[in-house]
Amino acid sequence: MKIGMPMSYSGGFAETVQQLVEYEAAGLDTVMMPEAYTFDSVSQLGYIAAKTNRLELASGILNIYSRTPAVLAMTAAGVDYVSNGRFTLGIGASGPQVIEGFHGVRYDAPLGRSREVVEICRMIWRREPAAYDGRYYHLPLTPEHGGSGLGRALKLINHPVRPNIPVVLAALGPKNVELAAELFDGWEPLFFHPERAEEAFGSALAAGKAKRPAELGPLQIVADTQVCISESPQEQEFAIQAVRNQMALYVGGMGARGRNFYNDLAVRYGYVDEAKLVQDLYLSGQKAEAAAAVPVELVHGVSLIGTPEWVRGRVQAYRDAGVTTLNAHPISQSPESRVRMVEQLKEFAS
Repeated sequence: MKIGMPMSYSGGFAETVQQLVEYEAAGLDTVMMPEAYTFDSVSQLGYIAAKTNRLELASGILNIYSRTPAVLAMTAAGVDYVSNGRFTLGIGASGPQVIEGFHGVRYDAPLGRSREVVEICRMIWRREPAAYDGRYYHLPLTPEHGGSGLGRALKLINHPVRPNIPVVLAALGPKNVELAAELFDGWEPLFFHPERAEEAFGSALAAGKAKRPAELGPLQIVADTQVCISESPQEQEFAIQAVRNQMALYVGGMGARGRNFYNDLAVRYGYVDEAKLVQDLYLSGQKAEAAAAVPVELVHGVSLIGTPEWVRGRVQAYRDAGVTTLNAHPISQSPESRVRMVEQLKEFAS
């Protein structure tokens, strides 16, 4: 099992990258750079590539709407080039609030577009002529689909470092999880609960794996989580509150009623009434009350908070559930403590 870490996309970038060097020395395997509606993650990944030696880099995530499939392919090949083969392309659909609100692009067909994007990227990385006639993307663009007829099926000029750059799909809904298991190198779930994963994701994973090409190899599972390894009850409570705040934001406010993937996930985990209460409170402006309504059992299920022995057991639970990378954000106000947590996680995972 590998140990990863998501980077913050707000403030203190240079200082955080400097600490990444310490995390790398402590055993961190990979860093994931998010991209919401802030600075782009690609330029920052290039900077990180220059400051590290063996640390794997991943976008976590680039949405599939605001860049064309060809730009996504070029970008991945470029970051893989400057990092000497250390890049993983993490993509996902994001949501209509960001895609239509910030980018002004129609949010439609996330499932079909994700499938076509990964197929086009792999075609371009193999340096095949970019000739693709899908339902959503047409290369070259013909007059039939609004083009001038002058487009040519071009192939990537440069030779990629790797013709098979790994692609990870961030997904929670059953159909998208099935697609990840069928067609992607890896699947990235947020709020992964090892003991309830089979109930929430089992049938979708099984359906996808039944169609998975053998050449892709086993599905990698990159589970996003948070970690606080401490004997101190006060530090543990601080971490529990941090996770509660995050879950209230996502389960309560990340999407409208009936269109909140994280709320749906909490329901699939069995927290039907609790998910509704958190959403009701959050959408009415009672954010602190929404956080307090997140069950502590759910917090412990989706995070790594507790004594070293407790966390060691949780790491084993994630491993038993098929997780291959723990993408864990350390919760501590002490930089030294965060480095120590990475060392401990690496020890537990080994």
